Amino acid sequence: MTHSSPANFGIQALLFDFDGTIMDTETTEFRHWQRLYSSHGRELSLSDWQRGIGTWGAFDPWAGLPQEVQADRERVGGDLHRGLLEELRGQDLRPGVVALLDEAQAAGLRLALVTSSGRDWVTDWLGQHGLLDRFETLCTKDDVARVKPDPELYALAVQRLSLRPEQCLAVEDSLNGATAAVAAGVQVVVVPNEVTASQPFPPTWPRLEDFSGGLWALLAALGGPQAAAVLPSEL
Repeated sequence: MTHSSPANFGIQALLFDFDGTIMDTETTEFRHWQRLYSSHGRELSLSDWQRGIGTWGAFDPWAGLPQEVQADRERVGGDLHRGLLEELRGQDLRPGVVALLDEAQAAGLRLALVTSSGRDWVTDWLGQHGLLDRFETLCTKDDVARVKPDPELYALAVQRLSLRPEQCLAVEDSLNGATAAVAAGVQVVVVPNEVTASQPFPPTWPRLEDFSGGLWALLAALGGPQAAAVLPSEL
């Protein structure tokens, strides 16, 4: 079967978030913090945790822990971080992500990474999973003054690709991330994970529950008259 071209949707590039989107570090980290809270008789609510997903400074998980734990933050934080890294090293990417990247490149789409995380963090994981050379540019918190939900990261990616915002499609898992894309004039499809699925995304924002449908499901989620060119039987 022949699919509609991405060009029919006006899309020339996919802009991927990393944490929670390509690799679900978000759910893994939340579980580690939950266990830390539980070990001290406290409960970490998902709604509180969600405030900090995709950004920095919006939620301080240390504030909900006993004072004696906060006073020992360097040791406790080091243990938590080492445990998190150990689990993440054995963790795979989200199902369907590699196939989606393959399809996008075969269709002639350009790829960029747009993340509120630091460059060292994302390059380490992309390198481990053989994805570092997939992206034409990496836009990280090291490149901007303000991270998501501010649009600066997405505006930078669009500028580096020498495209217009409407020619780009962002793939995001979080409310902060998707808000940044929309504010930059970039179209977005939300593909949430376990810890972001219940965030209050506006119902008008296109959403998929996973990457199983590949590139064409992503494009069809945009809706509009162009979506009629993608037959449901082909997704």
